[in-house]
Amino acid sequence: MTTVNIGILAHIDAGKTSLTERLLYTAGVIDRVGSVDGGDTQTDSHALERERGITIQSAVVSFTVGDVKVNLIDTPGHPDFISEVERALGVLDGVVLVVSAVEGVQAQTRLLMRTLVKMRMPTLLFVNKIDRLGARTEDLLESIRTELAPVVVPMTRVEEPGTRQARAVPRSVADEGFAADLAEAFAEHDDAFLTRYLADEQALDERDYRTELARQVREARLYPVFFGSAVAGAGIDELVAGITGLLPAAPADPGAALCGTVFKIKRGWAGEKAAYVRLHSGELKARTQVRFHRRDRHGAVTELSGRPTAVEVFHRGPEALRTDASAGDIAVVWGLKDIRIGDRLGTDDGPRNEHLFAAPSLEAVVRPVGHGLVPQLFDALTQLADQDPFINIRKDDEEQQISVSLYGEVQKEVIKSILADDYKLDVEFEGTRTVCVERPVGVGECVEQIEGKGRTVFWATVGLRVEPGEPGSGVVFRRSVELGSLPHAFHKAIDEAVRSTLKQGLYGWEVLDVLVTLTETGFASPVSAAGDFRKVTPLVLMNALQQAGTRVFEPVSRFELEVPGDNSNAVLLNLTECGAVPDATKVQGSTCLVEGTIPARTVQEFERRLPGLSQGEGVLTTWFDSHQPVSGPVPERRRTDANPLNRKEYLLRAFGRI
Repeated sequence: MTTVNIGILAHIDAGKTSLTERLLYTAGVIDRVGSVDGGDTQTDSHALERERGITIQSAVVSFTVGDVKVNLIDTPGHPDFISEVERALGVLDGVVLVVSAVEGVQAQTRLLMRTLVKMRMPTLLFVNKIDRLGARTEDLLESIRTELAPVVVPMTRVEEPGTRQARAVPRSVADEGFAADLAEAFAEHDDAFLTRYLADEQALDERDYRTELARQVREARLYPVFFGSAVAGAGIDELVAGITGLLPAAPADPGAALCGTVFKIKRGWAGEKAAYVRLHSGELKARTQVRFHRRDRHGAVTELSGRPTAVEVFHRGPEALRTDASAGDIAVVWGLKDIRIGDRLGTDDGPRNEHLFAAPSLEAVVRPVGHGLVPQLFDALTQLADQDPFINIRKDDEEQQISVSLYGEVQKEVIKSILADDYKLDVEFEGTRTVCVERPVGVGECVEQIEGKGRTVFWATVGLRVEPGEPGSGVVFRRSVELGSLPHAFHKAIDEAVRSTLKQGLYGWEVLDVLVTLTETGFASPVSAAGDFRKVTPLVLMNALQQAGTRVFEPVSRFELEVPGDNSNAVLLNLTECGAVPDATKVQGSTCLVEGTIPARTVQEFERRLPGLSQGEGVLTTWFDSHQPVSGPVPERRRTDANPLNRKEYLLRAFGRI
């Protein structure tokens, strides 16, 4: 039996979860199709998901069709939970991207498709809701070609769209024009098939077309389009045939070394961790020692190990059986208490996906309702961060204040509900603010030497130079001294201290696109220790950074806005007042589509105004675009530690030097 691991992706409300239900029903896993509105679907298992009718966390189900086992990951469609989509994409063999036949290609659809094309991910498109009033077919196909992917082939045609009688009819090479459509699409990337077609069309049969179609789909060169209705079941058989016959099967090599990727963490009723793992190769057994590797944001690898107490493999719907897992499986692994999302089990070989979507550009302070509950809140948020590392907790011990990173207001409400329901903690959020970054504007240099006489503060010499780095480079640390000038542990201490110190720059924001060069080192054996270098490095670095100076940059979002044409003038005026820069306006019927950029700090204010400006019909979608220099007052963020610039005077006083 072969296995294929797929994800269901879409703009919110396009019908992902309903499609998952219909696929499970068609495969005989469930005897009735659950409803999102009814709160009885297989994948929206959390109470909050059932209450809100949206997917918050990715969920895994499994079904079998013939000799093909399909593991399906249902992902959130709301942009506030895009990090769940990113983690799922790293473990998939293929994707079904759902497009609504009524709403058409939407902002999130475009964002997802751009990512899939960049990854060269094999993708099928499913146009859902063909039985809904206003469903479109031919003009929607044209939109898909122009906005998503130019090389698409409709695998079904629709009869009576927009009615309850809507049907998806499979196309065959015997149908007029279909063979020519396929040959033309194949020729976009390979002329060989077109040459055969033109030489002798009659010599080619259905199998020839199907073989070439599957090859180009698996190479992410061509994108089949299936029409249907998840609710009514129209077109589902054809989609299933596409999933099992066109998408690539997972490589199965159980005899190879173990390699698996952790893409999700959940907790059991007693708080124990369970890791969702996609096995790329090898086998995984319970009660067998396993190594796992963790890469930090700078590429440094840490190796850990543990012994799973149980291994479960998805078998039928959301059910998982306790059994050994092998290559291609998605397994739930219990008992690895130190495991985190992104860890690689077994070997650390194979490609790792870079971050596909931007990190959150918002943050908010969260406070418990009641005295003495800050430690309990911090522990709860730490557990939530295990499930979503992008939450990024910051704790100010002096002010007893905790802040979390966010994608949007819906995520804030979800965190509040989870803390109340799962951790029995009532919390209040302060106003959301944008997360800025700092970048150096000049060059700065500083050296701290070991003092030769009297009592010393640090038994370490460190010299650092700070200068602007390449855009998008993050933090680059290099040495202009011989690697052998210091013991390895001392070099490691300097490297780690540089990176941790730059998380809070002159204005309290993380410093990025910076090049830091180690220019001078020294130590006194046997009294120098790694701790000396960890303590002196922040002082040297901040002095150099102060000489260089930094500029604060704020996040800017890309937006797409749909409003009634009659309200477009008022909406455009308010966009300008919020600092937005519209760069494209298009009229489609009675709707006006506007695209452009807007400072992330004003998005919430514009969202507040939009319902009144558009008679409740405006739809705004935003996502991170870039960082731009702050104009006007420079926002500062309070440091969560003591400023290293003040530390030297304190230490000198403590040692009696001044």
